[in-house]
Amino acid sequence: MSARSAPEYRRAEVRLTGLCRSYGDNHVVRDVDLTASGGEILALLGPSGCGKTTTLRMIAGLVEPTSGDITIDGKPITGLPVHRRNLGMLFQNYALFPHLTVLENVAFGLQMRGIPKREIADKAKEALHLVRLAGFEDRMPAALSGGQQQRVAMARAIVYRPRVLLLDEPFGALDRKLREEMQIELRQLCNDLGLTTILVTHDQEEALVLADQIAVMRDGRIEQAAAARSVYERPSSPFVAGFIGTSNFLPATVVSQSGDRTQLEGESNRTFQSTVAPSMAAGSRAIMAIRPESVTLAPGNPADTGTANTVCGVVLRTVFKGQTLSVWIGLPLGMEFAASLPIEATGAVNPQPGETWTASWSPERTLVMREQ
Repeated sequence: MSARSAPEYRRAEVRLTGLCRSYGDNHVVRDVDLTASGGEILALLGPSGCGKTTTLRMIAGLVEPTSGDITIDGKPITGLPVHRRNLGMLFQNYALFPHLTVLENVAFGLQMRGIPKREIADKAKEALHLVRLAGFEDRMPAALSGGQQQRVAMARAIVYRPRVLLLDEPFGALDRKLREEMQIELRQLCNDLGLTTILVTHDQEEALVLADQIAVMRDGRIEQAAAARSVYERPSSPFVAGFIGTSNFLPATVVSQSGDRTQLEGESNRTFQSTVAPSMAAGSRAIMAIRPESVTLAPGNPADTGTANTVCGVVLRTVFKGQTLSVWIGLPLGMEFAASLPIEATGAVNPQPGETWTASWSPERTLVMREQ
């Protein structure tokens, strides 16, 4: 997709305040407070049934909130019908009209809005140019690839210059390689157009690639909302740390805090340190989260068992993933600890099942959260 010679889009701010949706005693969305700043991409991320799609559908006007408010640029839209909200929508099912050409599919929304006929073709062609489908105007949907059909649906969503673009699992029907290409193209298009975008996905990688801000949802509530990198590097809870990426979790007790360094004690009196200072008093029960890519491995059991931020165990299995080698070692109490090593870092000696290896990591990579 290319935004060369692109039209101007208004960088609309979307604000949700106390948004709720219940079906009898089933509280699907609970007290959601969230803001998508003008021109940013916000991802609603979470497992199935967490309320993310219902939240998006309330913004679209397809579901009526039980309570709460939705505003765009400070103006309430909660009571407006769908056709008066001026929102672009793209869903996993592209819903292209099979009997209409590509140009006619894109032009359909303009016709429904009463745009003068002399302007419709120009606007539709402009939208197709933005998504790199110039020259495809006379094709039928059945003659297009999955990626091309997705581009037609995107052109149809942006052709009338919506205030906000809403996306619900838009790449679910594409294969992995094409999905990754389309994610990058979509982000570039939205950024170039300055189009405020709200995306629903259960795919953590998709959220990290696309979003400026990620709101992780759980049981209808916002568990954490922050910049995408912050959510990954500073998750607020074990749930977020486990859902965004992969984490190793170790129970520990806070021993002391001094400056930016937290001392902790884990199983078997092992010591740990973190420079990611939590607001937790000495004696508090905590969960440490360590990303597999932050771990280094060394063969054998270190002589200095008092070394901080190390665990030792027997290799359970290894998996080659092209550029990385994933290794799982077994710890006491039946726990597993994962490491993801760049292939060039493994050297000539690779961990083998049954061998004893030691995992270590830095205090800067030790995340500390309250035990839930």
